[in-house]
Amino acid sequence: MTWTIAPEPYDSPVAAALWRAYYTEVSDRWYLLHENHRTDPAELEREIAACTGAELALPSGLLLVARYGGEPVGSAGVRLLDATTAELKRVFVHEGMRGRGGAPRLVTAAEDAARGLGAKVMILDTRNDLVEARTLYTRLGYEETDRYNDALYAEHWFRKSLS
Repeated sequence: MTWTIAPEPYDSPVAAALWRAYYTEVSDRWYLLHENHRTDPAELEREIAACTGAELALPSGLLLVARYGGEPVGSAGVRLLDATTAELKRVFVHEGMRGRGGAPRLVTAAEDAARGLGAKVMILDTRNDLVEARTLYTRLGYEETDRYNDALYAEHWFRKSLS
């Protein structure tokens, strides 16, 4: 089986299913860690509906979907914040597919997409409890940097030159 990564419309059924899986996992993980329960289903539905992913559409963004053996198993998004700065968003690989090289491929493809949009720098934010993500980003050459946003759950900010 092989990996393929290609652009996907942010509002496709495939993108919607991956967004739901991503958001459910990171939300449940936070609530289980901090409040010892899973995300309230009504909150989950509100947040999924509110975060459409429209910023991950051309001309200033792109959503990529990773497929393994033809099945969609992961995603990564890019959005331009300005003419030379892109932000990495929604990096996700289904739990059963982790450890097979999909996440590094997705991030590398997102970096290539950001370059194609004119970006010279990629930035991102993540949380303390997403240790695997922080490890991945560091391994791929990202360095911790100053806060660049006021995202509610962001606790770490990373930056990488795309030159």
